[in-house]
Amino acid sequence: MPFDGHSALLSTLRATDAQRRRALVVVAMSGVIFLALAPFAKVQLPQVSAFIPIYQSVLVVNDLITAALLFGQFRMLRSSGLLVLASGYLFTGLMAVAHGLSFPGLFAPSGLLGAGPQSTAWLYMFWHGGFSLLVIVYALRKDEARAVRTLRNPARFAILSAVAAVLLVVCGLTWLATAAQEALPSIMRGHRYTPVMLIVVSSVWALNLGALVALWRRRPHSVLDLWLIVVLCAWVFDIGLSAVLNAGRFDVGFYAGRIYGLLAATLVLVLLLLENSVLYARLVESRRAELLGLERLQQQSTELIATNNELESFSYSVSHDLRAPLRAIDGFALMLEEDYAARLDEEGKRFLSVIRSNSQKMGMLIDDLLALSRIGRQELSTGNVAMQSLVQEVIHEALDACGRPSAQIELASLPTVQGDHSLLRQVWRNLISNALKYTSRAQQPRIEVSGHRDGTEAVYCVQDNGAGFDMRYYDKLFGVFQRLHRDEEFSGTGVGLAIVQRIVKRHRGRVWAEGKPGVGATFYFALPAECGHD
Repeated sequence: MPFDGHSALLSTLRATDAQRRRALVVVAMSGVIFLALAPFAKVQLPQVSAFIPIYQSVLVVNDLITAALLFGQFRMLRSSGLLVLASGYLFTGLMAVAHGLSFPGLFAPSGLLGAGPQSTAWLYMFWHGGFSLLVIVYALRKDEARAVRTLRNPARFAILSAVAAVLLVVCGLTWLATAAQEALPSIMRGHRYTPVMLIVVSSVWALNLGALVALWRRRPHSVLDLWLIVVLCAWVFDIGLSAVLNAGRFDVGFYAGRIYGLLAATLVLVLLLLENSVLYARLVESRRAELLGLERLQQQSTELIATNNELESFSYSVSHDLRAPLRAIDGFALMLEEDYAARLDEEGKRFLSVIRSNSQKMGMLIDDLLALSRIGRQELSTGNVAMQSLVQEVIHEALDACGRPSAQIELASLPTVQGDHSLLRQVWRNLISNALKYTSRAQQPRIEVSGHRDGTEAVYCVQDNGAGFDMRYYDKLFGVFQRLHRDEEFSGTGVGLAIVQRIVKRHRGRVWAEGKPGVGATFYFALPAECGHD
C-alpha cells in the first residue's frame, strides 16, 4: 500500500491519549520546578559572560531550523496556519539575533545596532509578545469550521512573501527599540527593572496566556498543537521567572527563565526532526515496496506475454480441431439430404436441417471468438480508409449472404479516416449484417448508412427499421454472448457487437446505440478525425 506522508505529519496527525499524558507530565514537571524556583527568583547570581552568547546562538539555530521544517510542511499541505506558525518561529529566531546583538556588554559596552539602556529589554518584550500573537493567529486558522484553508498562490511565492514580511517587521521593531527608544517608556535602570516594567511584562504575559487558551480551545488537537501548548506553558514559566518575579539581569529568575525558553525552542525542533526521520524511513520502505511491486509487475507482464503467445497457438489449433469435425458433420448431412432425400420422411429431413443449421452456427461462433481474441493482440495497420467504398463492398457482401436482395439500403457520403482497413471492415460487416438479420422476414428492410464530421470526430451511423431493443437492457448490448432477442427467427452468437466495441476502442473511438422495440435501432460509432479528411 502506498505511503501517504500527508496523513502522518505532526500538523495533521491527531494526538493520542498517551501523547496527551506525556505532555501533561512534562507541563506538571515544569510547573513543579517553576514553583520551587519562584521564591528564589530575585536572588542575585554572578554574571556569566558566556551564558548569553551560548544561549542566544543555540536559540537562533533551533528557531531557524524549526521555521525551515514548518515551511517545508506548508509546501506539502498549503495550510495558511502552518505558514503563520513557521513565520512565528522565523520571527523568534531573528528577534533573538537582534536581542543578542543589542545586549549590553556582549559585543560592545552598550550593545550594537545603536542600542541604548532600554533596547534589549524592549526587544525581549517584542520578541515574546510577537510570537504569542502569531500563535493566536495560527490557532484561529485551525478553527474546524475553516480547517485547512489553502492558499491559491504558489508555495514558493507565499514563503518568500512571509519571509519578507517577517524581516520587515523585525527591522521595524529593532529600529523602534534602538534608534527610537526615547519614544518608549523606560523599563530598565542599569540591570534592574523599573516599576513600568511590571505593566509591560504583564501585558506580554497575558498575550502568552491568551495564545495558550486559544490553542487549547481549537480541537481536535494535532500532535503539533499538543506540543505547542507545552511550549507556551514553558514560555509562561520563562516570562514569569525572567521578567515578572525576578528583579533584573543575572539573578536566579533571569537564568532559569532563559533555560525554560531554550527548552521550549528545542522541544518542537526535536519532534520535527524525529518526525522527519520516521517519515523518511517510511518513504524508503514505501519506495522499496514500490520497486518490489514493479519487479513483480514486470515478471507478470513477461508471463502474460508468454501465456498470450501460447493462447494464440492454442486458438489456431482449437480452430482447426473444431472446424474439421464440423465440416464432416455438415458435409455428411448435405450428402444425406441430396442422395437419400427420397428415402427420408419429413421428420428425418427436419433433423438433417437442424444438424446443418447448428453446425453452421457453431462455425460462425468459432470464427467470431477467434476474431474477438485477435483484436487485442494484433498491431493496427493504420492508413487512409475510404469509408464510402468500403461500406459499398460490405453492403454487397451482406446482401448476398442474407439472401435478401430486395432490402433498401441508403448510403450517404462518408468521411475518410485513418485506421485499420480490415478491422473497420469487420465493424461495418457486423453492423450492417445485424441490421438485416434483426428485420423480420415478413418486413421489408430499410437501412440508412450515414456519416459526418463533428469537431474532432468522424461520426458514423447505421439505422434500421427492424426489431429494435429495449433501452432498459442497454448495459448488456455490447457484452460478449449477450443477446437481447431470443426469438428463433433472429439467429446470432452474441459476439458481433462486442467485436465492434473493441475495434472502435482500439482506434481511440467510442460506440453507442439507441433503440425501441418493434420500431428499429440506430448504432453510432465515432473515430478521431484529426488525421482524417473528407
